[in-house]
Amino acid sequence: MNKIIDDLFLSGDKEILLKVVYTLITLAISWILKFFISHIIHKKVSEQNARFTVRKIVHYLVTLISLIVIGSIWIVNFSKIGTVFGLFTAGIAISLKDIFLNIAGWLFIFIRRPFSIGDRIEINGSAGDVIDIKLFQFSILEIRNWVDADQSTGRIIDIPNGFVFTNQQINFNKNFDYIWNEIKILVTFESDWEKAKKILLDIIEVESDTLNKEAKMELTKATKKNLIMYANMKPIIYTSIKDSGVLLTIRYLCRPKKRRNSEHTIYEKILREFAKHNDIDFAYPTTRLYNHKIENIDF
Repeated sequence: MNKIIDDLFLSGDKEILLKVVYTLITLAISWILKFFISHIIHKKVSEQNARFTVRKIVHYLVTLISLIVIGSIWIVNFSKIGTVFGLFTAGIAISLKDIFLNIAGWLFIFIRRPFSIGDRIEINGSAGDVIDIKLFQFSILEIRNWVDADQSTGRIIDIPNGFVFTNQQINFNKNFDYIWNEIKILVTFESDWEKAKKILLDIIEVESDTLNKEAKMELTKATKKNLIMYANMKPIIYTSIKDSGVLLTIRYLCRPKKRRNSEHTIYEKILREFAKHNDIDFAYPTTRLYNHKIENIDF
């Protein structure tokens, strides 16, 4: 091959051509490696989030190795590249601090794992499900905003990785994949509130029976990593008095991504059960007028 190149090109041109050829070969090998490794990961790793994470790490590693190889091809004294690189980065560190901060954030996310693909998080006022983690930013599928009960808006929010150092992160799933949810039911003062409370407790106990068993198992695992302690994990009904009636607050455990579905099911059962009882009525803000002449009320 070298003889053919010698015949066709001058020595300077030959050197450049060889570097181009070796660069193309390196890129081709890099692409082939990524393809075959991704294929192996797809077959060997069944869990989708783990597969996605491993594939990302392999992609960045192969790319980094390829850049080092290509650098050694084009830079004559590659042994001094560390010194050159140090001087270069020192000169641009201030102007490109956000880029370096985002890269450091990416390393922090993959090493310390404050959240993973599929987790529901809240950061810097934005909440959603993590769908991608890239070198400079991660993406979440937004929830809330104009949509009630933590359901998706359909919008994708890109957040710089550096935000993990400057903003608190709220993780709905990490270690313990349950949250406490509350449903408020207001009945009139004239209603039999004790009967209403018993009905609500029966409904929520049936709905949360299976979840409570699963939650106890997860809590046992979670206590090995974090100090999470709940004396009582069973659903409970709290009673309070408001201006318009007696407020019965249902407190129960549910999965973060099932909050609206659980509320939907519980509300429908409450409506059906309350409809069977004439002595239970929902309360709402009302205005009551008194005529002291008719009602004979002394002020």
